[in-house]
Amino acid sequence: MGGERKVYTLAEVSQHNHAKDCWLVIEGKVYNVTKFLEDHPGGDDVLLSSTGKDATDDFEDVGHSSSARAMMDEFYVGDIDTSTIPTKNKYTPPKQPHYDQDKTSEFVVKLLQFLVPLLILGLAFGVRYYTKTPASS
Repeated sequence: MGGERKVYTLAEVSQHNHAKDCWLVIEGKVYNVTKFLEDHPGGDDVLLSSTGKDATDDFEDVGHSSSARAMMDEFYVGDIDTSTIPTKNKYTPPKQPHYDQDKTSEFVVKLLQFLVPLLILGLAFGVRYYTKTPASS
């Protein structure tokens, strides 16, 4: 890793996307992992599926050990031209109306103002009905 570092575009790196020639972009660096495909603990499909893009998130999501990170140096071939990597669209949740706690309590109060009198009225009719009905012996 001496002298000038080679800078690759994503298009150049993307051409190396099969089992006989596999390059990955991780943390702004380009790695030729072809010789490591057979030895990769997760299998070669994991590495091959990460070609042609910035594989940093894929790499970080797995939680590689410090020894795995140290091994990367031997596969380093250059840097990526970051201007050739498409920007990631950050997820923005859909707009939702603001939840107003005060309005919710107003709704509950109005509901109770309607239901409590109905309950009292029903109870009064029930008591009146049972007190007027003659007991059968």
